[in-house]
Amino acid sequence: MSTHLITGAGSGIGAAVARRLLDRGDEVLLLARDAGRAKELATRFAGARTLVGDLAEPARLSWAFAHQPMPDRLDSLLHVAGIVELGGIGELTAKVWQQTLAVNLIAPAELTRLLLPQLRMSQGHVVFVNSGAGLNAHANWGVYAASKHGLKAVADSLRQEEHGNGVRVTSVYPGRTATPMQEKVHHQEGTEYDASRWIDPESVATAMLAAVDLPRDAEINDLTIRPGR
Repeated sequence: MSTHLITGAGSGIGAAVARRLLDRGDEVLLLARDAGRAKELATRFAGARTLVGDLAEPARLSWAFAHQPMPDRLDSLLHVAGIVELGGIGELTAKVWQQTLAVNLIAPAELTRLLLPQLRMSQGHVVFVNSGAGLNAHANWGVYAASKHGLKAVADSLRQEEHGNGVRVTSVYPGRTATPMQEKVHHQEGTEYDASRWIDPESVATAMLAAVDLPRDAEINDLTIRPGR
């Protein structure tokens, strides 16, 4: 039985991955921002364990983990959580930049740092759910794209640094996916949201687990997923 830690399991891709791993009998830990959220996730995902740590405050993750039981080993760390705020470079405030970079970039880097000993022990796998915006930046997507371009750099560096320790690193670049975040994006863009036009979160979960389950003689470094209709 493998052990996995997932961020962003409350909805969308993270929820799909959590259900799939639990259904197959793996041990699943879900990161929650506070005790109330942890209780909610534990109720929704029977059999899962929870850890409390707020990705919006990455500097406090070390303190939070020091006060909770941590897994002895970890087979995969799945970074799915993220936030988005659209707007022009001339409009977005420093507060928006700080919030976005904290959750989308600094927190995944810090979470990975804190859990590397467990990942090295199991020769585990780190999966970063990035975005098409992590490869190409467009108007009004500057802050989000910057955070995701940075996340690509973290993944690429980590892959080279940890190769000798047997830790695999995969970046997943989904196109528009039918999640609550995508609904928010449509609202910000002023366009009608039609979930049927976009990738099902289950399809992204399938691709992610294919990378995690790949035999040890190979690894998927980068995985781009685009809507098929």
